[in-house]
Amino acid sequence: MHRRRTALLLSAAIAAAPLLTACGSDSHPGAAAVVGGRKITVSQLEDRVNEVRAAQRAAAGDQANYARVVSGSGNLTRQTLHSMVLDQVLHRAAQDAGVAVTRHDVQQLRTGAEQQLGGAKALEATWLREYGIPPQRVDDNLRLQVEAQKLAAKLGTDTNQPAFWKALSTASRELGVDLNPRYGTWDAQKVGRVDTKTPWVREVTAAGQQPT
Repeated sequence: MHRRRTALLLSAAIAAAPLLTACGSDSHPGAAAVVGGRKITVSQLEDRVNEVRAAQRAAAGDQANYARVVSGSGNLTRQTLHSMVLDQVLHRAAQDAGVAVTRHDVQQLRTGAEQQLGGAKALEATWLREYGIPPQRVDDNLRLQVEAQKLAAKLGTDTNQPAFWKALSTASRELGVDLNPRYGTWDAQKVGRVDTKTPWVREVTAAGQQPT
């Protein structure tokens, strides 16, 4: 089972983003991305980022530790958006392959992970520390991992092999992923977000403002 690799691929990496000042997408106002004709709004993206930061702050215990977590991370906002889009791409690929995930599947994976790591709290702490997944999103992430594993099995491969990623690439094209340019572009072939240089996007750091 490729639990660690899959979690890394299907999770938002712990990261910190600079403050961005830019125009919104004219074709999809208020959208951070459009996947399959449906918006991931900027507000939804910000809420997900705030969930991670709140969990990190609570786990850190004090401001100094929290500051070290933030300073040692990269770009949480863009990585979170990458994860939100990839989740939908994976789900589409699984649907195309006739893959379904039950609550029992998720609980079985969680039970095994808890036994391996030393309990529910240890699992939640590990997912937050390693993958940037807050406690309330752990089951969602485990469901995605089960979905990935079942999809790979249906294809007669595993999540490290080209056949698995080809299925995700096909799903990306079917969904027609469109990112707001401030967050880069989506490469359907590579199944991932790609940074782009946009001269009308200006990155600034506000004095005294905590990056998100």
